[in-house]
Amino acid sequence: MMTSPDTPLSTADRLVAAALAVLERDGPAAIQARTLAGEIGASTMAVYTYFGGMPKLTEAVMREGLARFAEHTRGVPHTDDPMADLIAGGLAYGEFAMQNPQLYRLLFGLTDLGGVHKLSADAATPWDLAEGVDALSVLVAAVERVIEAGRIRPQEPTPAATQILSATHGFVLLAMSGFIDSHGLQDVMAPMAINLIVGLGDTRRRAERSLAAAIKARASQRQNKSRPGVV
Repeated sequence: MMTSPDTPLSTADRLVAAALAVLERDGPAAIQARTLAGEIGASTMAVYTYFGGMPKLTEAVMREGLARFAEHTRGVPHTDDPMADLIAGGLAYGEFAMQNPQLYRLLFGLTDLGGVHKLSADAATPWDLAEGVDALSVLVAAVERVIEAGRIRPQEPTPAATQILSATHGFVLLAMSGFIDSHGLQDVMAPMAINLIVGLGDTRRRAERSLAAAIKARASQRQNKSRPGVV
């Protein structure tokens, strides 16, 4: 989907948008053909006309969710400090997950949609879909920039990116469950990020400086987006 706000949505796109909204509002149990059709003022035949059934509609929801995930993390501006940009990307990742907790759980296989949760034969997980590969490429590209800048040891970027993803994903799930409170960014995530970055080869002083820059930049970006007329 990912269309301009001024572009009229097709019936198929409206069903996907409705599914994403219902998922966050009412939970996975509400993802049913009758419910989604009712959301857009259509009959249940719309689901079968445009998707052939709920499994393909669910796949479309996952693809759209992954595309939105990629857009959000890719929206972090590049600066002359690639490490700060990498950390800012991690903060953007956490923001998206906390703002879309049901979608996040769905994308990582933590939500059971029963028989409607079925992907194409060539995709074992949502991350095998083209949109999933693209979403993960944002993190890998950020790690590549850090390696090229000499901030961490020369290494294959994908395993390093997966280490970072593992730490971020674990923190997000603990925060979602309430195990980590509102001080988690300061007390848990920030020290963990520093320890991981230093372990990958950066110096503690440079890592701490980049972390501070990332937090400041991300706060400024959120403030700008909240202002009327700012895109």
